[in-house]
Amino acid sequence: MKNNHIQHLLEINLAMLFIATSGALGRYVQLPVTVTIGIRAILAFVALLFYCKWKGFSLKIDKKDALVIFLSGLLMGVHWITYFYALKLSNVAIGMLSIFTYPVITAFLEPFLLKTKFQLVHLLLAVLVLTGMYFLSPTLDFENKYTIAIGFGVLSALAYSLRNIMMKKKVSKYNGSMLMTYQTAIVGLVLFPFMFSVPFEAILNQWEVLVALAILTTAIGHTMFLMTFKHFNITTVSILSSVQPVYGILIGALFLSEIPKGTTILGGLLILSSVVIESIRSKRAT
Repeated sequence: MKNNHIQHLLEINLAMLFIATSGALGRYVQLPVTVTIGIRAILAFVALLFYCKWKGFSLKIDKKDALVIFLSGLLMGVHWITYFYALKLSNVAIGMLSIFTYPVITAFLEPFLLKTKFQLVHLLLAVLVLTGMYFLSPTLDFENKYTIAIGFGVLSALAYSLRNIMMKKKVSKYNGSMLMTYQTAIVGLVLFPFMFSVPFEAILNQWEVLVALAILTTAIGHTMFLMTFKHFNITTVSILSSVQPVYGILIGALFLSEIPKGTTILGGLLILSSVVIESIRSKRAT
């Protein structure tokens, strides 16, 4: 049991490392957000479909689950689009940190939507995460475009929280790769018309970044993350995943030279402390 718990914690951290590449990649790609997300979803769908066929995963779903999976796919699209707008209007730190209001949102929504018991410790840890994010942010000038970026980030967080809660009961029934196959298909289908808003040459010139977003961030990262829902409640998952901005800011510093300040390091330590506390607490609960 102990080894399994450590393995699950390592899995969620590896998933967060893959997903954290979205910050630097999202800042680097030079295409309209809707085009970027649409191509990302389509490429990820193709990769996941081949993977499911190779592994022999069934793609059949019950009719009663179709609406939930469809709505969760739309929410995933809203999450990605608003998140990338937050990145475009600010930087990796602001973009990633603003969406990590979602542990707080999840802590409040999960007891009502999944009928789970409200735990005060989750609220306290979520507050610790928010405090860390306050210090992580290098600048918060509400008189410029960062205000809009943060607004997009919070909207992204709400969509992400709702999607995760909706998927909680489905991951025990369906394979995570299969669920992500459907979700990327839905996002790709909805955004497909936007593909014609830019010249094909512009898309071709960005193919390396788009493939990286599709494979590393989406097909691998989000599928691994979805699979961790089996082992923790959604609020615990959201708090554990708060290590993602730390990974993202480090990646941004390495590849985009967005060097964090001292307050950013302090915020990262606060976020990591909440992850350690929840890791220990969730281990004792198993």
